[in-house]
Amino acid sequence: MRTAFVIISTAGPSRDLSKGTREQQFWDEHAAYIDKLVDDGFILMGGPFPDEGGAMLIVNANDEAEIRGMLDKDIWYQRGILELVSIKRWEIFIDQRA
Repeated sequence: MRTAFVIISTAGPSRDLSKGTREQQFWDEHAAYIDKLVDDGFILMGGPFPDEGGAMLIVNANDEAEIRGMLDKDIWYQRGILELVSIKRWEIFIDQRA
């Protein structure tokens, strides 16, 4: 059964904090992969923490192993632009978007 999870990542050692998110190395490849995950219904919401170079994603997944498998395919995690901090299962009680 698919469940909502919150993924928190921090800036990795290859992140250039003097540049914006879209100016990072491999931006085009990362963005294309993220767009595919959105289209597939895996990513529900997400975005960067602009002041610190990390990011948060809310995903719809079966389990943590599925999430790790998806992140392992993202060039930003492969190249150290982002580093995974935590994956937490999340029960959504309030959603004003509906």
